[in-house]
Amino acid sequence: MKWFFKTFFKTLRIVMTPFMLLWEMVTTPKGVVRQPQAQRLVDQQCQNLALYQFKTCPFCIKVRRELSRLSLDIALLDAQKQPQNREALLQGGGRIKVPCLKITDEQGNIQWMYESSDIIQYLHGRFA
Repeated sequence: MKWFFKTFFKTLRIVMTPFMLLWEMVTTPKGVVRQPQAQRLVDQQCQNLALYQFKTCPFCIKVRRELSRLSLDIALLDAQKQPQNREALLQGGGRIKVPCLKITDEQGNIQWMYESSDIIQYLHGRFA
């Protein structure tokens, strides 16, 4: 019975993946337009951020749409298909759960933020 459920959900994921990615592409909003100097400052601040994500995770799609809306150039790290990213997420954050925003401050301290709504709230507070 276990193999049945595993096969069913794997098939469902395979069938739904193209539709989810197409929906993301169609509904992704245009980004905020900033003055070039302001955008360079934002881009510089984004270098200390990285988003661990799965390509078809609905919560990751939600966060990526917000990144686009805020015109943020944050590194997107695939924790599903790239073992080194998955291992870094497990070692640093303590669990393999996405989306996860890795925040490195000026002193080199690292904070791991889970939950899409918390990530979006943080990004709005810092960049909106």
